[in-house]
Formats: sequence, C-alpha cells, structure tokens
Amino acid sequence: MVGMTVNPGPVDHRRALAERNLAAILDAAEQLLERGAPVTVSAVAAASGVSRVTVYAHFPTRERLLEALVERNIRASAAELDQAGLDAGSAADALDRLVPQGWRALDRHRAVAGAAAEQLHGHRLHDLHEPGLELVRRLVDRGREEGCFRTDLPAAWLVASTYSLFHAAAEEVRAGRLEAAAVPGVLRTTLRALFLSRPPIPS
Repeated sequence: MVGMTVNPGPVDHRRALAERNLAAILDAAEQLLERGAPVTVSAVAAASGVSRVTVYAHFPTRERLLEALVERNIRASAAELDQAGLDAGSAADALDRLVPQGWRALDRHRAVAGAAAEQLHGHRLHDLHEPGLELVRRLVDRGREEGCFRTDLPAAWLVASTYSLFHAAAEEVRAGRLEAAAVPGVLRTTLRALFLSRPPIPS
C-alpha cells in the first residue's frame, strides 16, 4: 500500500561488529608489518583498538593472521586483475598487461608477502593464491586456443612457473639484487619467452 514502510528486518549488530573488528585487526597487522614492528597480539590489539581477547578470538595463531592477510590481499588483487580486461585482445597482449598489474599488486603488499614467505608453508601459500592463479589459468587456456601460447609444456606448468617467477622477483627485490622498478620488464621478457609459441626446430 502507498505510504507503507517496509521493515528491512533485524540488523545483526554482532556480525557487523565482528566484521569491523576483523577489518581493524587486519589493517593494524599490515601496518605493523609495513613499519617493521613486531606483530604481537598486544601490538595488534593496541593498534586496532580492540581487546587482546578479541584478537585471539579471530586469530588464535600468528600463522592464521598471516593467512588471513594474504587471503584478503589476494582477493583484492584478483578482483583488480579481473577488471583489467584480460579477456580483451590477444592472449599475448593480455599477458603483457597482466605482468605490471600483477607486480604492482604484489609490491603494494610487499611486507605481508615477505612475512608470509618466511613463516607460511610453501604449499599453503600456493593454495592461498588460487584466485590469482585461476586468472592465469584462464589466460593460458585462451592463449593455447588462439595458437599463440606453446602447447609442448603442460598448462599447469606455465601457471606454476608464473607464480614462482613473481615470487622469485619479490625475493630478489627484498634481497636488494633487483630494483622494484625493473621487475615488470624482467618478468614480461621472461614470461613471453616461456609462454609464446615457437616454430619447430628443424631436425
């Protein structure tokens, strides 16, 4: 009826509070990592404005906190990449666009990536990157269908190599052996050499 107001239903205040606390804890932990400060429960609680009990309730271990940070950053980065038009143009051109965008996302969260590389098991870290790896997997499949990506190597190997090369680049930057600004060019050259089809070698 005209003029009738519709009750949107009860608001779950406890859930809303829990989500705000979770975001505050993750933001605080990432800021501590960026400053090179110890990420202790006390430090995270103080920086986020929640109690130590609340921090423990969300993250009983430091490893779980790091996993949550990686998950959040990967989801955000994958969403950015998915909106970058990787399905437009040729797969080779999309690969060229993927590299600088993917590196910017990884470099933006360099402190989290470094802590995760040091403290999380390799297989778990790989699993956490699945949203981003799925984008690469789709690109590999499209490039092989177009005939511009090689088919003499398993598609899964191309995906795994992409993951490994990005993280090797991050490690080289952390170690001071490679300038961050040079990484997109280095990765683009390396991945194009790995991905692009080549004419058969005469026997």
